[in-house]
Amino acid sequence: MRSPTKLAFAVLACAALVLPLSASARPLEAVSTFTYTQNMHPLGHSFFGNTPNFPGMTFTANSDLAFWGDLAFQGHYRGFRIVDISAPGNPKQISFTECFGNQGDVIVWEDILVRSWNSPATGTGSSQLVCDGEPVPAGWEGVHVFDISDLSNPRVVAMVETPNGSHTATGVPDLENNRLLVYNNSAPGGFDMVEVPLDNPAGANYLGAFATGRSCHDWAVILGDVMRAACSGGGGFSMFSLGGPSGGSLDNPQLLYSKQLPGLSGHSASFTWDGEVYIHGWEPGGGGGPRCTATGTQVTPTTVQTDDMKSYFFFDPETGDELGKFVMPRDQTLEENCTIHNYNVVPTDKRYVLVSGNYQSGISVVDFSDPANAQEIAFADPAPLPHPPGTSLQLGGDWSTYWYNGFIYESDITRGLLVWNLSDRATAGARKLDHLNPQTQEWSY
Repeated sequence: MRSPTKLAFAVLACAALVLPLSASARPLEAVSTFTYTQNMHPLGHSFFGNTPNFPGMTFTANSDLAFWGDLAFQGHYRGFRIVDISAPGNPKQISFTECFGNQGDVIVWEDILVRSWNSPATGTGSSQLVCDGEPVPAGWEGVHVFDISDLSNPRVVAMVETPNGSHTATGVPDLENNRLLVYNNSAPGGFDMVEVPLDNPAGANYLGAFATGRSCHDWAVILGDVMRAACSGGGGFSMFSLGGPSGGSLDNPQLLYSKQLPGLSGHSASFTWDGEVYIHGWEPGGGGGPRCTATGTQVTPTTVQTDDMKSYFFFDPETGDELGKFVMPRDQTLEENCTIHNYNVVPTDKRYVLVSGNYQSGISVVDFSDPANAQEIAFADPAPLPHPPGTSLQLGGDWSTYWYNGFIYESDITRGLLVWNLSDRATAGARKLDHLNPQTQEWSY
């Protein structure tokens, strides 16, 4: 583990200095209700809001993100869209492809996009659900594979059914075998694996289910010299080797150990780019309730807010020992659904910096170069969404936030894609990438 370093230059006073939004500031309309630190600058916005519900779908939302070159791919409960981000201050939608299965997690590799379909398809006849115009049989669930070589008109080329659908998916390039492996998460007590041949994506196929001893909500993968993967879910996490002295391979991960975390489930996962710290997140209340209020608040008739509910945790990947945790310092209201949700680590060898999306708490940027003394160095926090009379809150907020090539990209459930610039020395020297599937780190320092 890298030794602790002084945080004074990174923390500065910015965490305490926020920008009150005023007419003179001329903020983007999309962030007019946000409070944000002085080092956060809103740049661009591509709106794609909630849309009418469809048969079998009681909620529609923008979901996760992936990147290839100057393109962002934003999942949605009704499909996915492709956004040109070559000018981060003016992102422009290129296309939207309807594919009605909910969740909509996305993986991209060159001209291939894989999208999660989470729940059994419903409807027949005129109410039958479709994906890119293709009828989806009642009861079907799994992943769809698209040819995106024509950005204006993606085409579905394969439907790979899995026994329990696809809630989230992590792409693992296996270039020696000219294929993309998909670690698919929904299988009880483990995960599924799907293979997508790079020269024949229409030949995508199901490789089978793998038992891990816990249900994986999400996988974090780091390749390079590290060759590790972590399955987050089922009350903790499990650590795997993907090759090298510890054994295993990309298509047959070797279990190293499992870590139970009493009172905590598992949701999100990531590594530092040197593989020396594993970041574990969870989602108390399923993301639909207020879990970022002041500690001690009665958030439901049977649930009291704790620090752990608004924390993520840092572990030594080799031993599973806890190195520290970060507790979100900004108390949210009972009118805001909130947990720490999806995040990634800035690719720099100088510090450990995490960029996180946290539903209606918005963006949090955390310097955890000393994991035992993690500090929030920037944030962008929206006001509570207005909610209908008789309801306690309106579901919304920041599904995912990731650092990519010098900018912060925020997938907001109701607002679309927001682009921010962070002015802070903590991210100086960050590496530029050709592409990014945020749960997969394809190299290491």
